[in-house]
Amino acid sequence: MNSSDVVFVQLDRPRELRYGYKALKTLVALTGKSLEEIEQEGLGNFELVEKLIYCGLLKDARDNAETLKLEQIEDLIDMAPSYKHVIDAVTKAFLAAFGAEPGQDQAGNQQQPAQQPRASEKDSTSPKA
Repeated sequence: MNSSDVVFVQLDRPRELRYGYKALKTLVALTGKSLEEIEQEGLGNFELVEKLIYCGLLKDARDNAETLKLEQIEDLIDMAPSYKHVIDAVTKAFLAAFGAEPGQDQAGNQQQPAQQPRASEKDSTSPKA
């Protein structure tokens, strides 16, 4: 793991969010879902988000001699600057676990946002009156 793979999330303090093998295995056990199912479900499910954060913070808690419980995660999330900050950190850390970066697809290709047609192109196929 290089330093660009390290993701911190600001909660009660800056905490390292990391999805190593042990965290991923714990996540699958807690959710009863495969990693593919978790990825497909997305981050709209609050309980899933809490479990993702919990598993991602377990190493940080061990490194800091803390006992982290799933029940504490709601309160920790409320200490974040914003919910978006938390979701962005989870996304970045989850992608880093698989060697990808935000904006890349699973094959490692840079994804480009869909280009909107220019005004001149929009009307190019419409009949002229």
